[in-house]
Amino acid sequence: MARRYCLTLDLKDDPELIAQYDEWHRAVWPEILASIRQSGIESMTIYRLENRLCMIMDVTDTFSFAAKSAADQADPKVQAWEQLMWDYQEPLPWAAPGEKWMLMEPIFTL
Repeated sequence: MARRYCLTLDLKDDPELIAQYDEWHRAVWPEILASIRQSGIESMTIYRLENRLCMIMDVTDTFSFAAKSAADQADPKVQAWEQLMWDYQEPLPWAAPGEKWMLMEPIFTL
């Protein structure tokens, strides 16, 4: 059975930057899409309200955040994408240095 994760992150609170971020996500680089799929992420949706993002991922049983992170660190195209996205993203106030997307804890399921 697939697992689901929800992560959150903020964008810099600037309407022009937010519009640019949205535009980048209308045309995500094919190498990034391939990297996501190869990691065991079966589906991914990012929602935005103002500058707050919420990402929902459905993953295979073999998906691992550690393995995804290691693969991303070794992939220059993913690193270029992440550096570009960091121009728009802002860590949550309680994030550790360098931490971006933070895993949310499920508190209710129907």
